[in-house]
Amino acid sequence: MKYYFIGIGGIGISAVAQYFKSQGHDVYGSDLVESEITQLLKEKGISVFLNQNKENIDQVKPDIVAFSPAVNPDNPEYIQAQELGIVCKTSPELLGEITKEYFTIAVCGSHGKSTTAAMAALMLENSDLDPTVIIGTKLKEFGNTNFRAGKSKYLIIEADEYKRSFLNHWPQIVILTNIEIDHLDYFKDLADLNSAYHDFISHLPEDGYLILNQSIENDFGVKNCINYSNQIKLDLKVPGDYNQENANAVLKLAEILDISKELAIKSLENYQGAWRRLEEKEMNIEGKIIIHISDYGHHPTQLIETVKGIRQKYPDKFLTCVFQPHQYKRTLFFHEEFKKNLSLCKELSNEFILTDIYDVAGREDQIAKSQINSRILAEEAGVKYVPQAEIREYLKDNLQDGQVLLIMSAGDFYTL
Repeated sequence: MKYYFIGIGGIGISAVAQYFKSQGHDVYGSDLVESEITQLLKEKGISVFLNQNKENIDQVKPDIVAFSPAVNPDNPEYIQAQELGIVCKTSPELLGEITKEYFTIAVCGSHGKSTTAAMAALMLENSDLDPTVIIGTKLKEFGNTNFRAGKSKYLIIEADEYKRSFLNHWPQIVILTNIEIDHLDYFKDLADLNSAYHDFISHLPEDGYLILNQSIENDFGVKNCINYSNQIKLDLKVPGDYNQENANAVLKLAEILDISKELAIKSLENYQGAWRRLEEKEMNIEGKIIIHISDYGHHPTQLIETVKGIRQKYPDKFLTCVFQPHQYKRTLFFHEEFKKNLSLCKELSNEFILTDIYDVAGREDQIAKSQINSRILAEEAGVKYVPQAEIREYLKDNLQDGQVLLIMSAGDFYTL
């Protein structure tokens, strides 16, 4: 079979593409720009077009065309595939078909999906349970990729709530980390979001398990529901109370799968972290040795919890934080929360810098752009604003030897 993935450079869809490559299929795809992900896919023998033209479909002649939920209906490759009568499915639909072939463990929630799924995957690997893994972050332990081909019945996935994508999935175990309103270009309100989670949890079979953060009201009607908190304190390499919670969720999974507590704890305490999830490395910038930390967090709650975690780990070091808000519409919706949490972040850090909002193609509206920007938000929160075009030179001039630099961005700014 020939599979063609539109928007293959996306972190979620790229893992699905790798799965079908591992199963012996011919896999192709397209994206608009070269990235770490497209380079990784090419190294794995997947052909990637760095454009999106209908001629690509004509050349490949795929049996199935898959596309990210973020792809617009006017995409020329999508239109051509439909005109040619090629089967078209979203990547969550394809992943849903995969979940039916395995004993699937799905991690869902507003925050912590990638880290919790990664922790669980490594625990199963260390327990010789040989899982297949499809997640939204790269792991060094998997050869710096977001996919692992296993030979057992177990599959670990992230279940994404955006556009109710996770309703395509059919797991035996669900880990639910938290629920906070987000994706406001799709969900009307918190009640709408909650209804999506309830619909997803209803996919569990009668003997399935729900591992539920105790902060969430348990009205899901699941017979086998196990609550967790950060009750067991672990000596983790990744900082933050929220990572203690993520690890405790995985300890509950270990109990269900009869993995020894000793082995589970050892695996969790050896977890090194994941790509763009508090990813830490030492860097030499103009002769100054700094600790550089990259994080994907872009929700107001993620923002404050990330800065808290870094300050706990490095209580005495000079800490500079740079944050790139994600999407004008969601920044406007979370206006008051960002004002409050940016001010709190400023108190926890030595210097807090806000740079320009990441413009999400195809998901913005002009009204939001006319009402909010980073200069306005920075002034209201009492933090420094530096335009993205000037931030590189600003940091080169102002960073101190031995300090910590935290960059938080779900957009393009992490490449700085």
